[in-house]
Amino acid sequence: MPDFLSPEWFSSLNALLAEVEAPDGEIRRVVVEFLDAPSSLPHAMTLTVSPGACGVAAGDHLAADALLRLSYEDARSLAEGRLASAEALREGRVKVRGDVNAIVPLLEWLLGAHRER
Repeated sequence: MPDFLSPEWFSSLNALLAEVEAPDGEIRRVVVEFLDAPSSLPHAMTLTVSPGACGVAAGDHLAADALLRLSYEDARSLAEGRLASAEALREGRVKVRGDVNAIVPLLEWLLGAHRER
């Protein structure tokens, strides 16, 4: 498994996302920030879901519908399956700004994509 937030990690994740049918609907973008990430790594990533396509890229996007902010270690733990998203939300470890309704379809789709693996 590639190191979290490395170029290989993004490539691997995008390859997985390309295999799963994206939900119908309008384009949704969610930026995930981890401001305490090591300086050699991106401090944000953008998940974009549009009809028929989905992808993730390093960096933020000015047209994001929502912003999630969490620590680098929590983001890494979520990505590696060592922390459950429900636990992180319940404990206030994830801060949400923007259109919370934009996040729900993305999370449902990501959970469905994860179950297919």
